[in-house]
This record gives sequence, structure tokens and C-alpha cells, in this order.
Amino acid sequence: MADDLSNRGPRDRSRINTSEEWELRYWTKEFGVTEDELKAAVAAVGAGAEDVRRQLKK
Repeated sequence: MADDLSNRGPRDRSRINTSEEWELRYWTKEFGVTEDELKAAVAAVGAGAEDVRRQLKK
């Protein structure tokens, strides 16, 4: 069976990889933030998606 290329969400949805452009697009849409806001949150608390989610809600 062929891969679903339209499903480009991160394989490990518990971590955010800011080095991948498509992951940046996914996570900025997921959290409703800009790329700069996402990168700042990752820099502040690390790459854990739940940690970043909590940081962005502050």
C-alpha cells in the first residue's frame, strides 16, 4: 500500500523538530502561532510538544 503523502504530521508527535520546514508548518498551525513564537517557546522549554503547548498558553 502506498504512503499517504498528504499526511505529513510528525512521526513522533511528542517532540518538535524546528530544523524541518514541514514540521514548523505543522506545529505553527497546530498551536496557532507564528514561526518565531514557536521557536522562542522551544528555546525556552525544549522540544517536548506538551511543554511547548504549556509555554505558549502563558
